[in-house]
Parts: sequence; C-alpha cells; structure tokens
Amino acid sequence: MTPVTNKACAEIIESSLTDWLAQSWYWNNFPSFGSLITIETKKRILFGIVHHIQTGSMDPGRYPFPYQKTHEELLAEQPQIFEFLKTTFSCLALGYQEKGKIYYQWPAEPPLIHSFVSPAADDLARQFFSSEAYLAVLFGHAGKINNIDELLLAQLKNQKIAGTLSNDKLSKIIQNYALLTCNDYRRLKLFAQRLDILV
Repeated sequence: MTPVTNKACAEIIESSLTDWLAQSWYWNNFPSFGSLITIETKKRILFGIVHHIQTGSMDPGRYPFPYQKTHEELLAEQPQIFEFLKTTFSCLALGYQEKGKIYYQWPAEPPLIHSFVSPAADDLARQFFSSEAYLAVLFGHAGKINNIDELLLAQLKNQKIAGTLSNDKLSKIIQNYALLTCNDYRRLKLFAQRLDILV
C-alpha cells in the first residue's frame, strides 16, 4: 500500500459506505471544494471528494456575532471568539487503493469514526485521476450533490493547477461526461463553454 505522505487535517465524525463527514482540527484549515482526500485504513486507502464545507459555532447556543470589524481586527482585539468555531466538510466515496491497485467503486467497509483525513498526496492523486472511471462513481452520487457540474469544474481546476490535466485527458472527460448525461446537448455545450478557462 502506498503510504499517505500529506499531513492529516481532520477526523471522520460520521461515516457510511458512500459518504463521510469530517471535522477539521482547526476551523480555518480544511481541504478546498472539489479536492481529493484520502483516509488510510488497515486494509486500504480510501479516496473521496469534498463536496460541501461549513463553518459555524461549536456551541448550539452560541452564535457568531457581527462586530463590524475586519478579521485582522478581531484577531487582535478578541481572539477568543474564534475558539468556538468549527469547520466540517462532507466527502463522497470515489474509490480505494488495495494491494497497489485502484478500484473505482465503493469500498467494502466505511472508515472508522476518528479516522484521519488528509489531502491526497500528489502521487496518489496522479494515479487516481489517470483514469476517467471515477466519473461514473461521481455521477452515481448525483442525488446527494447540490450541483454536480460545479463540483466537477472545481475538481478539474484542481487537476489543472497540479499540472495533471492534459488536453487529451480533458477530451476523454468530456466524452465520458456526454455519456453520463445521456448526450444532453444543451448541458454538454454549457459545460464545455465553462471549461474554456481551463484549456
């Protein structure tokens, strides 16, 4: 099993086969929307994609108050108010690595509560996105995602920034997208137009 080299930043607080909820160790340090995360278990490395992020109060009876001051001013004058904040993020299962092989399907077991969550190491992300098979798993989660096109665009932007999104790979992604949307021409055209900034 390839070791996870990136530092963990959160823990699983709700878990199922298909999706996970994690809480960041620090409210202002969390993976971005559309990023690939990993969870290392005794048997495998799980892959997920971040599709929702939320920051709020740890105490249900205590809410953030609008002070009409900048973030920097509040840090200097009232740093204690940030101690009551928490950030959670939701992830969808996209696959797993077992005995060196990546499978684009749900794992046999959900991650344990308190499992550590890490941003995917560059080499693991490169291996995972070497195939477009993850798209079928992602579209299988469509009912749980507010806007799957927004999530996919964010994920593709992350690949572009990492330097792993070639024109050939983008063409294959568009072909798979067309199949997964039943060749919805209008939707495909609008999606392709928004991809222009990535090329």
